[in-house]
Amino acid sequence: MALKTDSKPAYPADFLPLILASASPYRQRQLKTLNMPFQTAPANIEENQQPDEGFEAMAGRLSQQKAYAIAKRFPQHLIIGSDQVATQGSTLLRKAGNFDQACKQLRLASGSTVLFHTGLTLLNTQTDHYQQSVETVKVTFRHLTDTQIETYLSLEQPFDCAGSFKAEGLGISLISKIECRDFNALIGLPLMALVDMLEKEGISLPL
Repeated sequence: MALKTDSKPAYPADFLPLILASASPYRQRQLKTLNMPFQTAPANIEENQQPDEGFEAMAGRLSQQKAYAIAKRFPQHLIIGSDQVATQGSTLLRKAGNFDQACKQLRLASGSTVLFHTGLTLLNTQTDHYQQSVETVKVTFRHLTDTQIETYLSLEQPFDCAGSFKAEGLGISLISKIECRDFNALIGLPLMALVDMLEKEGISLPL
């Protein structure tokens, strides 16, 4: 897949170019809010849980794998890898992909708390040094009727979202409480943690 380039001006000469290792339109929109030039290059990896691996560790590992998956193509860059793992109790909630699976996920989430673990890795391919963090967001869902669930899914169709809802959209009507440091982590890209990491790479925002 061809590299996509954001239309913003070029970096100052002493900054390494920024690459978002994702095809997600949600993460791209989030990163644009920092008003930085960046390119996107999707990273295709297997997103499976390893034996005896905790959910937080899984999110961190997958974010790192995404960054390294494209590292050879960009040897003088800063690469952002991010991945989200949603869980209800011991159940892993993957992207539903269709209406029926999304209904099952939201029925499971109804009246309960779902954890969204979002891993973030910033890889400097010039030095092979990376920074990593995992932000966990606790989302408590309202008690939902089947009619509410089906109406919501018909309207927003969040079948490509972990947990089958969009908190930045109509999905906010399904939940009663969000507990987190950074709401952006729930959408898919922990911007506060990313700003901290960029600072350590010598990029102080806003530019």
